Amino acid sequence: MRIIALAADHAGFQLKEIIIKMLKTQEYKILDFGTNTPESVDYPDFAHPMAEAVETKKADVGISICGSGNGINMTVNKHQGIRSALCWNAEIAELARLHNDANVCALPARFISSEKAVEIVNIFLKTGFEGGRHQKRIDKISSEKNIKR
Repeated sequence: MRIIALAADHAGFQLKEIIIKMLKTQEYKILDFGTNTPESVDYPDFAHPMAEAVETKKADVGISICGSGNGINMTVNKHQGIRSALCWNAEIAELARLHNDANVCALPARFISSEKAVEIVNIFLKTGFEGGRHQKRIDKISSEKNIKR
């Protein structure tokens, strides 16, 4: 059973709840890092624990949600083991998995419908990494390995 970690701020709270409901019908195990309210919160407080769960393999992948998707995406990408992609349509989600081996899907709650979000998440979860020529690019992402001194 795949384990999915989720995090959202107040703008993404309702969409997170919809996605969790959908994931449960597909028998995924859920790690919900919050928020659990539509009241204003700071997305890094939820994004960092979710990213750590993915980075340490306590979860297979993550879904992060905030108003634009940008802030929470930037936050989780501060973790060396995270490759988060801001996905606003199914094609971007598919390419993020195929070519970039993305392990977190960031969603812009204020710019996509719940139906579109469910479609994006389903594509993200069902698409594998192509490997091949893309692997060498993935290997170059870590700043620790590529700092020129």
